[in-house]
Amino acid sequence: MSKPLNWGILGTSFISAVMADAILAEANTHLYAVAGRSLAPLKDFTDKYDFDKVYQDYDALIADPQVDVIYIALPNHLHHEYVIKAAQAGKAILCEKSLSVDMAKTQAALDAVAEHKVFFLEGLMYLTHPFAQKISQLLQTKVIGEVKAIRGNYSAAISEFVNPESKGTLYNLGCYPLSLMHLVLQQAFGDDVFSDYQIQAFGRRGKDGNICDTSANFLFNNGVQAQLHTAEDFGMHSSFSILGSEGYLELKSNPWLPQAKGNKIYFAKYDGEGNETEFEHIEVDAPGNGFVSQVTQVREALEQGLLELTRPATRPQDSFTMMQLLTDWEAAAS
Repeated sequence: MSKPLNWGILGTSFISAVMADAILAEANTHLYAVAGRSLAPLKDFTDKYDFDKVYQDYDALIADPQVDVIYIALPNHLHHEYVIKAAQAGKAILCEKSLSVDMAKTQAALDAVAEHKVFFLEGLMYLTHPFAQKISQLLQTKVIGEVKAIRGNYSAAISEFVNPESKGTLYNLGCYPLSLMHLVLQQAFGDDVFSDYQIQAFGRRGKDGNICDTSANFLFNNGVQAQLHTAEDFGMHSSFSILGSEGYLELKSNPWLPQAKGNKIYFAKYDGEGNETEFEHIEVDAPGNGFVSQVTQVREALEQGLLELTRPATRPQDSFTMMQLLTDWEAAAS
């Protein structure tokens, strides 16, 4: 490309600042424009970061011909609307997770992306990091044999800070362990595994009426089981393990917030009697955190004229399947 890519950011939330920091740290693209509807947060944001253009109207930013790629950092229930508008404007799109809050909005957003042939990525940034790539590599080489069971949890006390219309812990936090479950099963068995599954779930509702604490048991058509839990009104805890016929992988650091250093996997093999006979502590380093990796992969894809990333990063069809799993979980827990 003849000039650095210009980023436009919709929204001035905490995650917008995290992404702005990542764009600056990656240093190969340009932090060009921001749009926010509330004057005070917008001023605070623009006092911290140097933008060429500042808008109080999201549509005006989308219409700016100098904007190459739009980062949608708005609440979940608004994502689909601005994915559609950005696609219609021919912009590349990075949309924060979760893509939407129901399947009709999800389908409308992805239809617009396909119709207008624009780059699209759902912002599950951890899947662009070398830590996720290492997990994927270990699965592909079948170091633990056949995948038999998955257990995952992500809980954090964020309920006071999220928009009630973002629909609670499933779409704010549960999307993380669910998306990693999706990757593991997809890599182990292919997409057919998601064509037939059963789900049982329990949920507790918070002050805003949304599900704030929920656990689910998935049973897939090949007999693999997955137990997932997420909560947004207590704790700060992450865990994820993959149990196989010949061993297991346990992620010892938070897989959903990978850093430049300190990303750890414990790998163990069984003997014929089920005892650990071989184990390894694996550490994965990277040039930066997951957000920096995400910026790099978006830039490289756009420089190559691609419309999506490759696995383990999320492709549009993966976003669709994950949203279906999330909405099924929500229905079962309601």
